[in-house]
Amino acid sequence: MENLLERITIDEKVCNGKPTIRGYRITVKTILEYIAAGETFENLLMAYPFLEKEDINACLHYAVRAVDNETHFLKAA
Repeated sequence: MENLLERITIDEKVCNGKPTIRGYRITVKTILEYIAAGETFENLLMAYPFLEKEDINACLHYAVRAVDNETHFLKAA
């Protein structure tokens, strides 16, 4: 998993320092939003030819790490 996370970059000069994929101007959040909306890996790869399947997997792993370290803002039931 660590190798996948190396695909996520943060650079203040790119997308205002938001996490992006390999320095391209596409944020992790954008990819996660597409996946949450039901988009397939195949369609994302066709829409963004510079992406690789591992980039999308890296976004998912990044999200898992982010959730694991977040302060929970949802109300407990």
